[in-house]
Amino acid sequence: MRGGLGLTAVVAALVVVALGVLYTDAGRPGSVDARILAAVEGVGPRARDVALATDFLGEPLGAAALVAAVVTGCLLLRRPRAAVLVVAGVGIAVVTTRLLKHLVGRTIHGDENLSYPSGHTAFLTALVLVVTLLATGRTGLGRTAGTALVLLVALVAGVAMGWAQVVLGAHYPTDALGGWFTALAVIPATAWAVDRVADSVRRKAG
Repeated sequence: MRGGLGLTAVVAALVVVALGVLYTDAGRPGSVDARILAAVEGVGPRARDVALATDFLGEPLGAAALVAAVVTGCLLLRRPRAAVLVVAGVGIAVVTTRLLKHLVGRTIHGDENLSYPSGHTAFLTALVLVVTLLATGRTGLGRTAGTALVLLVALVAGVAMGWAQVVLGAHYPTDALGGWFTALAVIPATAWAVDRVADSVRRKAG
């Protein structure tokens, strides 16, 4: 799947940059944002409860619990390289969104609330992407089917968290889209880097 996901990472990075340039220093929703915001406006209390629960997964406590659970699973399965990828991939995705927020300068609900891209969306997408990559690798699926499955699951995670962020008014829809693409750009690159470092260490040890 490296070839397909490598190309996906390049395209995703270009989309993140393009959206960042488009919304640099913006403080209001774009036309696409406005249409989506109008569609989700006035959701009921149950939907907001679901959104809050989903949002918690991207908060420090919820995110730490998710990462710890996945890392523990990797270690129990004796896959330390996978555990490193979880921590490094998710960490780099979150740090990247924070750096981009300051570079782009898009705000929501005031000048101090930087919004592009969504860190919550990037986090959950990145974590689910790594888990699905690891699971797909063990199933022996072919390149096309495996890549399609990975991207589909990542899309579901991104839509779920992005929806929650929009419903709660924490982000514009295009912020969530930027977060999703950030994860797609970061994880394949991080996986490649982790493989290169691990292979280099193994050769030196051998």
